[in-house]
Amino acid sequence: MNVLRVSKWTIAAFVLPCLILYVGLVFVPILVSVYSGLLDWNGIGTSKFVGLDNFKTLLFDDPVFWPSVRRTLMFAVFSMAEIPVALFVAMLLSRFVKKPNFLVSAYFMPVILSVVIIGQLWKTIYNPAAMGGMLNQVLDQIGLSSWTHSWLTDPSVAMYSLYFVALWQYLGYHTLIQFTGIQNIPADVYEAAKIDGAEGLKADWYITFPMNIPIFKISIVLAFIGSLQAFDMVMVMTGGGPAHATDVISTHMYNMSFLSMKYGYGSAIATFLVALCLIATVVINFVFNRLERKYT
Repeated sequence: MNVLRVSKWTIAAFVLPCLILYVGLVFVPILVSVYSGLLDWNGIGTSKFVGLDNFKTLLFDDPVFWPSVRRTLMFAVFSMAEIPVALFVAMLLSRFVKKPNFLVSAYFMPVILSVVIIGQLWKTIYNPAAMGGMLNQVLDQIGLSSWTHSWLTDPSVAMYSLYFVALWQYLGYHTLIQFTGIQNIPADVYEAAKIDGAEGLKADWYITFPMNIPIFKISIVLAFIGSLQAFDMVMVMTGGGPAHATDVISTHMYNMSFLSMKYGYGSAIATFLVALCLIATVVINFVFNRLERKYT
């Protein structure tokens, strides 16, 4: 067997352009954001170095920040909670549907749609019954009038209404990922397990889930990090209102940076968000690496 021998300088010549592009698009903006978080700056005029004052205000004096962090983390928890549901749906499709590709594609459709379209669609569904809101009209017709709400203007339920829309939109996305992972499990493994008396849910517990852990981890990371960066759907449907009841970290950062013209303070929020994403990724990878070692 002939082995292609390439010098280190040749490898570096091919890797360096991509590395420079990656550093320029990822690490440089992060460093600029960290530096901007140390400034009192409106984004246009003269800046003033204030050290850690923005971070001190962020952590101790901002009444909107910590509630927005809590909502963001709840967003992430709800998003991760749908991954087992997506795995279950993928297992059902793989086992009971002879040609599941059409259904998988149908479930994936909401992901393709623009967030603006989805937001406007669900705003119409959540409207009061007098304004043609389908959800409230259905509740009225089946005798559950007491369950009707102003879904997007009631602070007690507005955030949960957004959670549901996000789950609806991305269930098909994670179902497709899990379905692809299940399809890559060799059929011989299931046949051997069936001979030993393991089939149905037992086979899923001892074969499907353990062998699909790397794919499961991908969905968890994507769901968690994507939820931490949730912005567009919140802005389209509520804009962070009413009275900051649906503000998440990214919308609070946007409001501070571009509406209140506190660009330095908004950069401090962005720095916190980046750190939170990095910590979450490390923790998730650590947990799933231990699971992979346990089951392999």
